[in-house]
Amino acid sequence: MSGITAAERAAMARARALALRGPRGANPQVGAVILSPDGRTLAEGWHRGAGTAHAEVDALSRLGASEARGATAVVTLEPCNHVGRTGPCAVALLEAGIGRVVYAAADPGAASSGGSARLRDAGVEVARLDEAEGEALIADWLFVQRTGRPRVTVKWAQSLDGRAAATDGTSRWITGPEARAHVHRERSAHDAIAVGTGTVLADDPRLTARVEGDPDAPQPLPVVFGEREMPATAALREHPRGYRTAGHDLGRELAALAADGIQTLYVEGGPTLASAFIRAGLADRLSVYLAPTLLGGPRTALDDLGVATINEQRRLTVTRLEQLGRDLLVEAMTESEQ
Repeated sequence: MSGITAAERAAMARARALALRGPRGANPQVGAVILSPDGRTLAEGWHRGAGTAHAEVDALSRLGASEARGATAVVTLEPCNHVGRTGPCAVALLEAGIGRVVYAAADPGAASSGGSARLRDAGVEVARLDEAEGEALIADWLFVQRTGRPRVTVKWAQSLDGRAAATDGTSRWITGPEARAHVHRERSAHDAIAVGTGTVLADDPRLTARVEGDPDAPQPLPVVFGEREMPATAALREHPRGYRTAGHDLGRELAALAADGIQTLYVEGGPTLASAFIRAGLADRLSVYLAPTLLGGPRTALDDLGVATINEQRRLTVTRLEQLGRDLLVEAMTESEQ
């Protein structure tokens, strides 16, 4: 068999849906479906988190000793080829007698890659399907593998004249309800949310994701950058996920977050923190809410970015423009994402 069958295409779509049942974290979300030689689904599985069975092994565990012999394993990620907390999935597939493997995304790990080659060398037929969709499924995890840190989105709201607050420091609310609702959806879509201690002291934010119609929306882990103590009455102390503190070494702190399974970070902490991430080259995406108002004064949305001459300007690629009520959302990629 050389071509991809309709049953395998359907199984891959099912495997992607199964993968999303698993948690985001240090390991990728992976799903697997085992098909009989005539295309019937024999078993399904997905990865449930670090230290648990990988998706292929999870699916195989639902079959008897010889039921997988000659079957096809359809997996969203190339079967691993190393011993970590669990054994190599490539070996588990061989021992089960799998005759064909169809996978989507290639494993990028220096130690864990090579499963497809190992399978081929042992006589198993291997095919690739939906590579782009497979990589999109674990895009944030792949980013962490490539960079050693979470993907960072820096967000701010500003007036048309580039101010984040009035001269006296008041800033609620520059934008309207539609933009604020969008921010809450973005919070829920990220693993962690970052602010500086200055924002905590000035605004006392809750940093929860309050998504209309979804009381169980995922909550981001709050990360507070800075050295100042939070007040005992700070609203953040009541966050359902607690919070963690971080120092001024952004690169080191991001590496620590990645090691703890944080794949995406939403920086929402005011001009000082936003500018620090951009200045350090650690901002991958920008999300800017433009309000049709003028404030004037010294409270600019960004501080010094380390741009001394026009040749040092930080060029962006705009990826999205959206009207949100009276406000305009501008999303852009920095050079790190291009």
